[in-house]
Amino acid sequence: MDAPRFVCLDPDGTIGGGWLYVVVEAGTGVVYQQQYGGNVNRQGQVEGFLVPLASRDGLSALRTLFEKDFRGAGTWNHTWPDDARVRLEEIIGAVRYWACDGNTEQPHGLRLDESRMREVDEAWVPVITPDGPGVLVWPNSD
Repeated sequence: MDAPRFVCLDPDGTIGGGWLYVVVEAGTGVVYQQQYGGNVNRQGQVEGFLVPLASRDGLSALRTLFEKDFRGAGTWNHTWPDDARVRLEEIIGAVRYWACDGNTEQPHGLRLDESRMREVDEAWVPVITPDGPGVLVWPNSD
């Protein structure tokens, strides 16, 4: 097997703030790296394939939750109050993921992967897609 390939998502912050992706976990040999966690600046890695998402409202709501409500301080290993967790679930559920079987495309809402809540942080949210588990990522606010 060839050595894994690493792709840094926006390593110098010049892409701009309007992107939202999900990395669907799969044995592809491609590992995506992402800075996350607000001003804590954690580094995450996930192997899989990248799916761009178009959800301006979803991105705005995620930024408000993590940058305003949590003040960009990160939430890794955080105990989420029920109201904040429900809000996060609603935001994630409104983000559309277009699944394709090679012939037709169908939109599906993402689901928060509640079994991995301890990993949830700004710009790094474990989700369930129609293609399997993944991580929802966007520009970190640091």
